[in-house]
Amino acid sequence: MASATPRHRPAPHHLSKAAAAGDGVGDHEGWAEGIASLTAEQGGAALLMEESAGAGVKASDGAPAVTTPTLASEGVAAAGAAAALRGGGGAPATPEEERRALMEHALVALEAEVATRGEVVADLGAAGGYGPTGLGEAQLAELLAAVEARMAALGADVTVLRQRKLSPPAAGAPAPHAADVCIRRRGSASGGTPLEVRVAIIGNVDSGKSTMVGVLTRSVLDDGRGSARARVFKHSHEADTGRTSSVGQHTLCLDSRGAILNDAAFRTQSIADYVARAAKVVTLVDLAGHEKYFRTTSYGLTAHLPDYACLIVGANAGVVGMAKEHLGVALALRIPAFFVITKIDLAPEHVLRHTLQGLTSILKKPGVRKRAYLVRTTDDVLTCARHMHADALAPIFLTSSVTGQGLDLVRLFYNLLPQRHNWHERCGEAAEFIIDETFGVPGVGTVVAGTVKRGALSPNCTLLLGPDIGDASFKAVQVKSIHYKRLPVGLVVAGQTAALALKKVKRHQVRKGMVLVDAATAPKASWEFDADIAILTHSSTIAPRYQAVIHCEIVRQAARVIAMDRERLRSGDRACVRFRFLNHPEFLTPGTRFVFREGRTKGIGVVVGTAMSPTAPPASP
Repeated sequence: MASATPRHRPAPHHLSKAAAAGDGVGDHEGWAEGIASLTAEQGGAALLMEESAGAGVKASDGAPAVTTPTLASEGVAAAGAAAALRGGGGAPATPEEERRALMEHALVALEAEVATRGEVVADLGAAGGYGPTGLGEAQLAELLAAVEARMAALGADVTVLRQRKLSPPAAGAPAPHAADVCIRRRGSASGGTPLEVRVAIIGNVDSGKSTMVGVLTRSVLDDGRGSARARVFKHSHEADTGRTSSVGQHTLCLDSRGAILNDAAFRTQSIADYVARAAKVVTLVDLAGHEKYFRTTSYGLTAHLPDYACLIVGANAGVVGMAKEHLGVALALRIPAFFVITKIDLAPEHVLRHTLQGLTSILKKPGVRKRAYLVRTTDDVLTCARHMHADALAPIFLTSSVTGQGLDLVRLFYNLLPQRHNWHERCGEAAEFIIDETFGVPGVGTVVAGTVKRGALSPNCTLLLGPDIGDASFKAVQVKSIHYKRLPVGLVVAGQTAALALKKVKRHQVRKGMVLVDAATAPKASWEFDADIAILTHSSTIAPRYQAVIHCEIVRQAARVIAMDRERLRSGDRACVRFRFLNHPEFLTPGTRFVFREGRTKGIGVVVGTAMSPTAPPASP
């Protein structure tokens, strides 16, 4: 019998002439090419590199949650505490007294960090870290014991990641000792709420994204024929074609000591049992890689507020097709990205080398400016996890989902990834919940899923739902119950995803793009908004009346340019423009970064004025 015709045309090998000639939409004037072509003289480059609010959090809120570069000031303060022992009319402090004072100050600082952030990766005994320096082996053991005792009283566990010897201060002097530890507050089992980090899984079609998600969340290896990805697909047609077509959220649960709770028996239906024991939850947002689902992937990168982007690259295919498009959107939204090269068991050595060279060359381009860092050891993982917040480091992992090579380093990296935003500072603000999914559950009613951007939500609280697609109004609704990863909870806080059951709300009354906000904020919907934009690629010029599709968090709608501060815009230009939505008003907040597209035109922008801002755009007749 004749063989069946392939359902999808296979992607060309990245060393072939077809790939070199630019096969596919992502290889011609794409997002990555537009960003990489920006020069320092163009206004678009300045907007791309500027810090913005990003997910509604101010740039000043982006301090790292589990890193210690900011501890130089802590060391100065600790030195001052020790110096106080020598001040006044008292006798000079002995070296032992000074060490004790520095150790006590470190314990107080660690208590404050863990109490507010929930976890911290601390460098004990090293310059710029916590505690006194120049420690011997016995003194370091004493410091570790003191930290464990103090953190246990706070409801947190301490895991020693590594112990090492530092360079001796002088020739012939003993080498001081230092240790890296992970301190993490216990989660739901002790009455707390687990930390949540969201990672968007992006990459070209057939690169192994869903397979990697299945291997990590099910703790199994792939058989080379799709057994792992079959465990995470949502729809039957995805299982038939082997390709993701929707946004899938999958959970990696970790306890307070960094152990992965997911096992081979993990199922979506039983996820609540694992979350109940977790201290940290890593949500892997599996996105589609095929070209025709690019709109869905863009929505996943904006609406789900990922902390990081993980670009999956097939070692035998290279950085081709939609991998460049996805990377470009992540760069435009200033989402820190790291890279996982899969299928290294299939790629010959020279092909793998060529893939690494191609990825490195993209990262070195002027508009990207990231430093490629090949991760080979545990020390490399620690270095990358500490500096992921800087958005200048690009860790690269070499893995195989069939043999399991390199997966232990990927798991450790996920364990140490910090929350990119200081969500704890947003917990005391007025509540805001963005809706990215709606459901009708028999016996329950209307259920909305999304992310808490600020504040805290509890059952029976009353919020305003809107903007209504008809009259742009906000209507009061009551939250009946709250589920976090299928686990019934009494509280969800800023930075967590949740599902809310609403009282007396019909399914047709809610849609993606609506929000639930506190009545104290007096929310308003905006037909128009002002934005600071930059054009990445455009074939001609942009003038008023130009239309494009806006991707701004949960908002995905066409808008028209009705005014701009320049007569014409070309590729690389930057300007202030006023957009007007074509279909219905949306709820926007100033400072939010967005992307817009139309055909091969790509652009980025930051919202600077809405109906909610003090300098709101005037209402149009």
